Order: sequence, then structure tokens, then C-alpha cells
Amino acid sequence: MRHIARPGEPDKRSLRRDLLAVRNRLTADDLRETSAALAGRALELPELARAGTVAAYVSVGSEPGTRALLDALRARGVRVLLPVLLPDNDLDWGLYEGEDSLARVQHGGRMALFEPTGERLGPDAVTTADAVLLPGLAVDTRGMRLGRGGGSYDRVLARLERAGARPALVVLLYDTEVVEFVPAEPHDRPVRAVVTPSGVRRFGPRAD
Repeated sequence: MRHIARPGEPDKRSLRRDLLAVRNRLTADDLRETSAALAGRALELPELARAGTVAAYVSVGSEPGTRALLDALRARGVRVLLPVLLPDNDLDWGLYEGEDSLARVQHGGRMALFEPTGERLGPDAVTTADAVLLPGLAVDTRGMRLGRGGGSYDRVLARLERAGARPALVVLLYDTEVVEFVPAEPHDRPVRAVVTPSGVRRFGPRAD
């Protein structure tokens, strides 16, 4: 486990920069191998085995790959929700119905995303999920997740809180991104588990 020190050392911005630099050195072979391993580990999670609806996302660039996992969930008969980025950085949701149901969408000068092309279900659709798979850059020993800083998933988590929804929150990362400490804000919520290519780690009193 990497040691990332406490206050006075890396802030969120510098930590994101360092983690992204490591990701950007990954090769195409690295991405293929970790994607397959990540799907295998995630599918072993009881939270996903029991889920009727899973909110997920389509990985882009050097993110831990999710395509194999999305297809495997759909093959199980799981209803898979995928995000659609709105102009205010909030997220709408649509159904994943296979590779052909995705379109590449460029959002300004930022990274292009792959989004579902079908019916928009509304931002509140995420509250129907039994599990929510979260993107991130790191998670620490408390289960606190470091996101990319856009705020979209802060809104999702706040929406779940307001609705009284308690889906299993799971973050998908590389092995080196499970760290000792990341800076957290009062509104941040811990995840229940992190899935990496080499295994699963659980956090907090709700861990199985």
C-alpha cells in the first residue's frame, strides 16, 4: 500500500495530478489485462450478485476498464444504468443495451464520454439502484474516495442521501490506488468496497 501522508502534505489537486500521471503510463496491454481481472473480481461481489439494478459508467482513456463488466452484468439480466453528463455537471441516466447503444459525446474541451443513446430516465433514476459503481482516482483506509473533482458524483451521492436510498457504493480502481489517506470534505461519504484487479477490500461497519 502506498503511503500518502496527512494534512500538510498532498492536497486533492496535487494528488490527482500524481495519480493521473501514473495512469497515463499504462499501456494498451495493461488496460486489457486489468479490465478482464477487474470484471472477474467485481462479479464475485455479493452486492452485485443480488442486484436487480446497477448504476455504472463507461470507462474512458486510462480508467480501469468497465466494458467487460457492463456486458457481464447485462448478460445476467441486471438493469444497468449509465450516466449522461448534463450542462451543469449533474447526471441524467439511461439504460445500457449493449455496445451499439452507446455514442461518443464530446463535452466542451474535456474528455469525450460514451453515453447511452436511448430514453433519458432523469437524474433521480439512480435512486432505484441496488449498487452504484463509482469512478475515482484513489480510496483510503477509511473508504474515502478521491474523484476527479468535477462534482458530478457528489451530486449523485447527495441525491441518494435525500431520497433515503442506501445502495452499495463500490469504487473501481487499480491496485496502487488503494492508499493510506486522501483528503476528505464533510460531505464526502465512504464507499462500502473497492474492487481492484487483484481483489476486493471492504470498509466500515457495514462490510460483510
